Amino acid sequence: MKKEEWFMTAGISNRTRSVALVLACAAATAGLVGCSKPASNDAASKQRYNATVRWTAHGVPHIKADDWGGLGYGFAYAVATDAVCTLAREFVNVRGEQAKFFGPEEGRVEADVFHKSVITDQALAHAGARIPKEMQALTAGYIAGYNRYIADHTGAAAKEQLPASCRDQPWVRPIDGTDMARIGIGVGIRYGVGRSPAALANATPPSKDEKISRTLPPVPEDVTMMGSNAIALGKAATVNGKGMVLGNPHYPWSGSSRFHMAHLTIPGQLDVMGVGLISTPFISIGFNHDIAWSHTVSTGLRSTLYELTLDPNDPLSYRYGEETRKLTTRVVSVDVRQPDGTVKTEERTTYFSHFGPVVEDKDLPWTSQVAYVVRDANLDNNRSSEQYLKFSLAKTVDDIVAALQSTQGTAWVNTIAADRDGKALYADYSVVPNVDEALIKSCASDKVQRWGGARVVVLRGTPDCEWRNDERAQQPGILPPQQLPHIVRDDYVTNSNDSYWVTNPAQPLEGFSPVIGVEKTERSLRTRAGVVMVKEVLEAKESNRFDAQRLQDLLFNHRNYGAELLLNDLLAVCKREPKSVKVEKDTIDVGKTCDVLAAWDRKQDVGSRGAQIWTEAWPLIAATPDLWVVPFDVKDPIGTPRQIKVADAKVRKAVMLGLATATKKLNDAQIPLDAPWGEVQYAERNGEKIGIPGGSHAGGMFSVMGAKLQAGKGYAPIVSGNSWMQVVTWTDAGEVDARGILSYSQSEEPDSPFYADQTRLYSKSQWLKLPFTEAEITADAELRSLALSGN
Repeated sequence: MKKEEWFMTAGISNRTRSVALVLACAAATAGLVGCSKPASNDAASKQRYNATVRWTAHGVPHIKADDWGGLGYGFAYAVATDAVCTLAREFVNVRGEQAKFFGPEEGRVEADVFHKSVITDQALAHAGARIPKEMQALTAGYIAGYNRYIADHTGAAAKEQLPASCRDQPWVRPIDGTDMARIGIGVGIRYGVGRSPAALANATPPSKDEKISRTLPPVPEDVTMMGSNAIALGKAATVNGKGMVLGNPHYPWSGSSRFHMAHLTIPGQLDVMGVGLISTPFISIGFNHDIAWSHTVSTGLRSTLYELTLDPNDPLSYRYGEETRKLTTRVVSVDVRQPDGTVKTEERTTYFSHFGPVVEDKDLPWTSQVAYVVRDANLDNNRSSEQYLKFSLAKTVDDIVAALQSTQGTAWVNTIAADRDGKALYADYSVVPNVDEALIKSCASDKVQRWGGARVVVLRGTPDCEWRNDERAQQPGILPPQQLPHIVRDDYVTNSNDSYWVTNPAQPLEGFSPVIGVEKTERSLRTRAGVVMVKEVLEAKESNRFDAQRLQDLLFNHRNYGAELLLNDLLAVCKREPKSVKVEKDTIDVGKTCDVLAAWDRKQDVGSRGAQIWTEAWPLIAATPDLWVVPFDVKDPIGTPRQIKVADAKVRKAVMLGLATATKKLNDAQIPLDAPWGEVQYAERNGEKIGIPGGSHAGGMFSVMGAKLQAGKGYAPIVSGNSWMQVVTWTDAGEVDARGILSYSQSEEPDSPFYADQTRLYSKSQWLKLPFTEAEITADAELRSLALSGN
């Protein structure tokens, strides 16, 4: 059977296969208790899939099997234990069935049209064309394990039912290979064509009377919500000369983009621990015995727009060189739930050029002269499972580099890694269109430069403006590894979502295509904070090397670097200016505001008082023209810009207006100016308010949390920010020393015992010592074990 045929059919028959559960011991908490060893008998040995799942404290599953299929089986069962409702909902999403089950609101019809139009049979077949045999077996087992979990927890005979949020719901159903392929494609295209499902779903040809699109452009990414940090330290930067990694992705606190902790073992073949997105069946950030790695979202573009010149007599035809080509159409049917509970079917037509789908909104009008289409490089990226298999098996940084170069399967992320030998790696080997500066200059449209506020490359839809092909690349039309940035060092590399340029300021990376990122431009305060805090340690007169605790503290000191750099200037303005400031029709007294800021510890820990003022005021002040005494200097990208122009009356006026506007906003929201940060920013779990440290990217925080201010509540709920955090190194004896914490805990189900436990630890800036060795696992006081067998 061909790979693509396997992927299209895998798991379908699992819906009806019988299964046999072999418990290693009697059921107790959550239906399971600790056991001395997994079951071993003739019944189990005859089953296709066999795995043992052992849970240590805080619901961390350790899955062990003798083969890849069994590993996938146990892995899916463990993920479903914490996240079955979330995962089931994501399968609904990528099938294009949201409106059917949840109604048309919140753009669900457009999302369904988008997924049904883009994830075609051809796309599904391509997704299965390059999957290693190990990952084929793991995925087949994963399908069976997920279906097994549903079967075990539904029906009158089930000892335990599904969580309340999806219990007895018709949208929770068994999956097959196409579901897994759909979910993989959906993850890959989120930063390309997936930016605006509505623009694709609502694109319609112009009538004789030109129309104005009612579809809004994609919402610009909110910089207060964005971010991930990663630091890799080499042998010159650590106490014992071993490598060390801080992984700190800032991902959503709800939904299928949450991370889930797991440890996967096939004795003699695989031993890897870390996290994967709930929607991905592999470890995407983690470590093994020899290597640790993390990711940050790269600045590289995943797509470009093409501007088509239309046939003036036919808006469904476009000029391509000397020929005229017809747009193709795809008619999709979407079931839509009505207010009375009935379901009606709607048909939509979407339009495609050979580049990709037509998109239309207020930024990208479809007129009788032009239309815009998007080409997404990750629609052809079918290599992610291969990529993460190679990561999991790597032993050195050189292995990681080789894996990236030979696969190019990381869709939209930088990779930061270190090994036990003390090498540190930064690489942006993500999937990027093969478009260089010369091509942009010769082909760029003069009509559109930005889409939804974000930078975008718009090229003329002509043969000479096609993406270039390079036989060294892993797919046509993308940049080869030789034209992508990477660096290996003995001291450190760091990335906080700016481009590759100064991942280590001592060795700038320059001369790459602008579609990867910008060079010689101002860096964010968060990028600067990361470099500054690393250099503070390495340039100290004493104790100038990192151990694991010091790297943990670098993140959990919750320092606001923006305030450290600039608050004294603001306080100097406070001393010089009148404290009564006009804001619209109100006069605001900022005397107390200035006093609270003066007493603030310039951190955003749960006990810090005054952080809310800075959070609201600094983004307003930062937008002031001609703000800096020392402007950005390309020769000092970490140290500039700096020092507010306190002597400038216009700047002082802007500072006071920013402080007064922030004061008014907080007063209107009924948030005390000096309330402890943990009473202002919190996560609510079953009525319990848990203070959450960290703050906004825009405010200058390295430890990022993103939440919008809600009147009468504060910064809640948390939207995104510090999620999975890991510090991994090796002891003098060569043993893995791994610490981590999942800020939002393993499950988002209120009826789970692992809904808030790690969140409470995060509130106190505590970490878990991750049990990785067999001795550490068996010594865990809360160990529970389940032996699974099935077909």
